[in-house]
Amino acid sequence: MRRRRNRPEAREQTEGADRHSASAHRPVMVREVMEFLNVRPEGIYVDATVGAGGHSAEIAQRLGSGRLLGIDRDPQALQVAGEHLAPFREKLILMRGNFAEIDALHAASGLPPADGVVADLGMSSLQLGDRERGFSFSASGPLDMRMDPAGPVTAEEIVNRSRESELADLIQRWGQERHSRRIARAIVKARPIRTTTELVQVVMRAIPSRTGLHQIHPATRTFMALRIAVNRELENLEMFLSRVLRVLAPTGRLVILSFHSLEDRLVKRTFRAWEREGRAILLRRKAVRPSEDEIRQNPRARSARLRAVEKPGAEVKAGDGS
Repeated sequence: MRRRRNRPEAREQTEGADRHSASAHRPVMVREVMEFLNVRPEGIYVDATVGAGGHSAEIAQRLGSGRLLGIDRDPQALQVAGEHLAPFREKLILMRGNFAEIDALHAASGLPPADGVVADLGMSSLQLGDRERGFSFSASGPLDMRMDPAGPVTAEEIVNRSRESELADLIQRWGQERHSRRIARAIVKARPIRTTTELVQVVMRAIPSRTGLHQIHPATRTFMALRIAVNRELENLEMFLSRVLRVLAPTGRLVILSFHSLEDRLVKRTFRAWEREGRAILLRRKAVRPSEDEIRQNPRARSARLRAVEKPGAEVKAGDGS
């Protein structure tokens, strides 16, 4: 099982590139997210990564007098979410912003402390399906990879301007790629590299053919590393975790969906620290995995890991640790 740690993310990228219709935006582990959020009709909720609005729609339809704040740094995602969530507009506030600034964004919304916050850290099929965004290695496009189009750094700039040692370290650290130095050397020799297709070809030439035994595309880990670096994904997640408890009301719940081991490790470590410090109660000691039935219907769910905590303030029934 451990060998599959990064394999699902590869499939998410390759399959996601072909799913750009409205039906493709299927939220992951909806039943489990709603179960752990325990949405109350009068409650206040925050979707910190609203994407196309899948989880937000499930929350909103359970609200009566309650309100929902949806946040995303991608303006395209916010536009799609606004259309998807139009039937709930009287309950909804949509804001463009980075979830790393969750406390400031929540304060700006004017809403009271939240009864629940959800963050889905997975790549949106909107982003994967748009070749001009440069996230997918299965379609030719510019080496961009910015979740926020106004972001200061593109993947092209990292690929073409970084020193070989910096590239190797980046690909190894964020992509967990054991051939990182070989790939970095090949990238430097092939510069300038402008498109996703060009980068894929360079990586495939650099990696020994036996890598095919891993059953993932050879460029998977390199693309993942660049995307994480461009968007500062781990830094933003760490900042989000450092601030999100300020947003929650007593007994408020936080639910996080992670899609690769680096994210999940950070969430797990933080939740365990909160538990030791008495700042949160684990609702399940181990990560919750998607059902086999959901994976068959929605392959993007394959790599998902759900973790949830509750802010102290009232007695709760904790998970049994199974």
